[in-house]
Amino acid sequence: MLLSGAMKFTAPQLNIPSEPRVFGWIDALVMLSLFALLWSVLHFGKGMMVHFDDSMVLQVDSSPSQIPYYAGRTLLRMWIAFSFSLFFAILTGYLAAKSLAARAFILPALDILQSVPVLGFLSATVTGFMALFPGSLMGVECAAIFAIFTGQVWNMAFGFYHSMVTIPTDMQEAATTYGLTRWQRFKNLELPASAHSLIWNSMMSFGGGWFFVAQSEAISVMNKDLKLPGLGSYMAVAIDKGDNTAAAWAVVAMIFLIVASDQLVWRPLLAWADKFKIELTESGNPATSWVYNILRGAYMFTWIEEKIVHPLGDYLFKVSKRDSVKVVKANPNSGTLVWKIIGLAFALWLGWEALQGGIAAVEVLKGVVSWGLIGHILWLGFLTLLRVAVMTILATLVWTPVGVWIGFQPKVARLLQPLAQIGASFPVNMTFPLMVGLFVAAHITLNWGSILLIAMGTQWYILFNVIAGAMAIPNDLKEVARVYRLRDWNLWKTMILPAIFPFWVTGACTAAGGAWNASIVAELATWGDTTLKADGLGAYIAEVTKTGDTPMIIVSIAVMSLFVVLMNKLLWRKLYAYAELRFRLD
Repeated sequence: MLLSGAMKFTAPQLNIPSEPRVFGWIDALVMLSLFALLWSVLHFGKGMMVHFDDSMVLQVDSSPSQIPYYAGRTLLRMWIAFSFSLFFAILTGYLAAKSLAARAFILPALDILQSVPVLGFLSATVTGFMALFPGSLMGVECAAIFAIFTGQVWNMAFGFYHSMVTIPTDMQEAATTYGLTRWQRFKNLELPASAHSLIWNSMMSFGGGWFFVAQSEAISVMNKDLKLPGLGSYMAVAIDKGDNTAAAWAVVAMIFLIVASDQLVWRPLLAWADKFKIELTESGNPATSWVYNILRGAYMFTWIEEKIVHPLGDYLFKVSKRDSVKVVKANPNSGTLVWKIIGLAFALWLGWEALQGGIAAVEVLKGVVSWGLIGHILWLGFLTLLRVAVMTILATLVWTPVGVWIGFQPKVARLLQPLAQIGASFPVNMTFPLMVGLFVAAHITLNWGSILLIAMGTQWYILFNVIAGAMAIPNDLKEVARVYRLRDWNLWKTMILPAIFPFWVTGACTAAGGAWNASIVAELATWGDTTLKADGLGAYIAEVTKTGDTPMIIVSIAVMSLFVVLMNKLLWRKLYAYAELRFRLD
C-alpha cells in the first residue's frame, strides 16, 4: 500500500524469515463459520420468495418464540441494503471528487435525495416494486430494503466524498510521480486514506438503518398495511397494542444484534483500518479485535490472495493495459469520449424521467392545491426547521467534547463504541412508553418534546464523525502538542478543532438531514391509545401518508426537500468548501 507503506514500515534488514504456513484448525473454524453464514442467508432468504398478492394480509406473530426468525430476516435486509449503500457511496463519492461536471450534478442530487423522507420513498416505490415482482413477496421485500438503503447511504456518500477531497496533496503528487493508474491510485491511496472515515460513517449509517427499520417493515401507505416478518414489524405491532413485554423482548434482540455486529464486523474493520492512518509515529494503543486476530491467523486468505487474486489481477492488468494501448494508438481520445457519451446519455435519461415525474405531479395537483394550503405547509416546515436547528446546535455542544475525549482514549473507545452504536441504532418509537408518559406527566407538549425525540435518533451522526476525526489525528501531531505543552483552549484552537472540523461538517450535515426524516416519527408519537402531536411538517407527512392523500404527499415532500436543499446550499456546501480549503493534512 502506498499510504501505509509511506507512513508505517519496517526496515527490510530487520525482517525475520517466517516459517512456511499451512492450513490449520483456525482455517477449519473460519470455513465452518463461512458455511454457517451461507446457510443462514439461504434459510432467511427463502422467505422473501414466497407467493404474495394484494388480496393477502401479512400477519406478524407477537410470540417471543418468533423473535430469532424475525431478527434474522431483518438482519439480512439490513446487510443487503448496506451492501448497496457501500457500493453507491464509493461510486458517487469517487465521481464527485474526480470530476467537476459530475460534482455539479451529484452533490445537488444527494442534497435532494437526502431530504426526501423514508415514507416518501415508500409511497413512490412500493407499488413499483410489487409490479416488478408480481405474485411474489420479493416486491415488498425490495421496497423495504430500498427504504433501509435510503436511511443509510447519504451519510456514507458525503463522508467518502469529503475524505477523497481532503487527501494530502503531497501523497497525491507521489502517486502521480510513480505513474499510478486510476485503479492503482484508488486501491493504494484513495481507498486506504478514506478507510477510517468510511468505516465510522458505515457504523453510523448501519445504525440509521435500524432507526427506520420499523417504518420499512411495517408499511402503511395508500390505505394499505403491509407488515413483513421482521423485528421492525414486531416492534410496530407491540407499539400498536401497547404491549410492553413484547417491546422489551424486541429491544433485547436488537441490542444483541448490535453488539454481535460490533464484535464480528465493525471492531475487526477498525483494527484493520488502523494501519491506514496518516502518521509518522504509531500510536501506543492501536485498535484491537479478537475476531481480527483469528482472521489474521487463518492461512486460507493468504493462499487465496497468492494463488488466485494476485495472478488474476496481474493477468487482467496486462490485458487491460494491452487493450488500452491499442485503443490509444487507434484513437487517443476514444476512452474519454466514450465516458462523456455514457455520462451525457445517463444525464439525459435522468432529465427525461424527472420531467415526466414533474408533469405527472402537476396533473395530480391541478385544481387540488391552493396557495393558502401551500403557505400553511411552508409554515409547518419552518417550525420543523427550528427544531432541526436547535437539535444540531445542542448536539454539537454536547457531543463534540465527548467525541474528542473518546477518540483520544482508544481503551475508552473500545468500551463505549458498542454503547454508542446501541444509542445510535435505537428506534425512537421504542422510547414512546417512557417519553409519552413523561411528557403527559410533566405537561410538556410535543412541540418541545419532539426536539428530544429527534435528537435521540440523529445526534449520533455528530458523535460518530467527531470520534472518527479525533482518532484520525496523526500521533506525531499529538506528540508535538505535548512537546509545546498546549493545554485547554490553546490545544483545541491549534490542533483539535482544525482536525475534526471536516468530520464535524459531515456529521452535522447528515444529522440535520436525518432530523427531517426523524421528525416524521418524532412529531407524531403514539403508544397504545395515547397520541401526542406536534405542529410541524413531519407530523403532517405522517398523517397524509397514512391516509394515502397523494396530492398532499407530493406537496409536503416537495416542501421538505426545498428546506433541506436550501439549508445545504446556503450553509453546509459553504462549510464543506471551507473545510476542503483550510483544513487538510498538507
